[in-house]
Amino acid sequence: MRINTDGKITIPPDIQQKLGLLPGTEIQLEVIDDTLHIRKQASPNQGAQLIAAMRGKATSGLSTDEIMRLTRENP
Repeated sequence: MRINTDGKITIPPDIQQKLGLLPGTEIQLEVIDDTLHIRKQASPNQGAQLIAAMRGKATSGLSTDEIMRLTRENP
């Protein structure tokens, strides 16, 4: 792995997947002795942020009972 001319590195996809590093994930860099540590920044409200981002996106005008009835109907 090499650092490009802009000082950037590419984290291999298998490592990104293993650590859950999605685009936009906040990370923290820390130098300990001569080692660079890259750590995913903890987000205590990540679940709440995801719910807030999804809220209102799938509105259909149907009530919960109507949606449940549709999902349970035989095709």
